[in-house]
Amino acid sequence: MKTAPTPPPKPQDLSAWIIRHPDHLRAEEEQQLDDLLSRCPQSATLRSHVGAFARMICDRTGADLPAWIRGVRADELPHLHAFSDGLERDMGAVVAGLTLPWSSGPVEGHVNRIKMLKRQMYGRASLPLLRKRVLLA
Repeated sequence: MKTAPTPPPKPQDLSAWIIRHPDHLRAEEEQQLDDLLSRCPQSATLRSHVGAFARMICDRTGADLPAWIRGVRADELPHLHAFSDGLERDMGAVVAGLTLPWSSGPVEGHVNRIKMLKRQMYGRASLPLLRKRVLLA
């Protein structure tokens, strides 16, 4: 009796495998991904572009971004074209984010916390009480 073929992976599984570091894939995931990439050259190209962008982020090599964008534009991947268009619109900030060691993450966290406190108190209190909550929270 024949065994049923394995069902194809879900699209979210495929995207998770593509964006995950290759060293963090289980053997069966890697096998399924390699099988799918061998059938679809566009997916293989997508994986190489995503990997190159991830290396730029990890290695802080923002100077490579224009070459990466040129490589993306040379391929038939419209979603990556839209992503690269967005990066290009704010090229200076993106290159700075990919090269400089500083991050505005802690500041953004504090702003988010203050906005949450403000929403919790909407219409109930005055500015002095909000100030006290922000300082004590």
